[in-house]
Amino acid sequence: MRGGYVRVGGLQVHHVFGGSGDPPVLFVHGLGSAGYLEWRFTLPELARSREVFALDLPGFGRSEQPAGGYGIPLFADVVQAYVRELGRRPVLVGTSLGGRVALEVALRDPGSVERLVLVDSLGVVRPNVQLFYPLVLVPGLGETVLGLMREALHRLPPAVIRRSARRFVHDAGGLDRVVDEAFLTGMREMHATAGYARAYASTVRALADIRAHRPAELLEGLAATRLPVLLIWGEKDRLLPVDRARAAVRRLPGARLEVIEGAGHTPQAERPDRFNRALEDFLAS
Repeated sequence: MRGGYVRVGGLQVHHVFGGSGDPPVLFVHGLGSAGYLEWRFTLPELARSREVFALDLPGFGRSEQPAGGYGIPLFADVVQAYVRELGRRPVLVGTSLGGRVALEVALRDPGSVERLVLVDSLGVVRPNVQLFYPLVLVPGLGETVLGLMREALHRLPPAVIRRSARRFVHDAGGLDRVVDEAFLTGMREMHATAGYARAYASTVRALADIRAHRPAELLEGLAATRLPVLLIWGEKDRLLPVDRARAAVRRLPGARLEVIEGAGHTPQAERPDRFNRALEDFLAS
């Protein structure tokens, strides 16, 4: 895997890439993460047989942090521009917020996408409200909360930080892998940048707009594209329950749902072997 920068959509965007083979696979990360962190257990494995790319959305990872404009439209604009730079139709793989972004790109221009993989994705189902997010919605308070998170990442022992991740990670035995030192180092790096708290808070506030969550309308539009679709879901996801994903896949003719047993909101990190196998089977089918 290699890393670098490319200018897309008027912004300097960081990405990692490697492997060879068509169609390329483009990964989109979730809220507050980065491509090189979110997909660190998948990219090297898939690159053995495919060309893979993972970008950092604006404001996150090592990409440029614009002053404002965060939300689905900005992120989809950047991913679309990145796809145009590729010059080939990729398989789009997005998780959580990144799934909603990938879905938006597919709806805007189905012809630019080869296939679509949505992992515990916003837009497919409505999320359960978590206590943390309403706090971030409040101007001033949200920035204070994120500042406390930055301090905690630098001051608290890793074991304490891992325990706090239990709201998203189902299997306590997998916490050491999910919240490993590479992840903690990456999160500390991101939180230390001047614009991270602004980007995070602005994105959460944009997502609070009800227009960002229209599963019935979005699924109807996705079905009309006739794209091959795979949903991958953690069986124990508390934020986006799998029962809602089971109902959603029934509205997508020909779509498949792979449920990763024992995983929460991040099956690509909690059960990477099982996740990678499901993804590779879909790409080969």
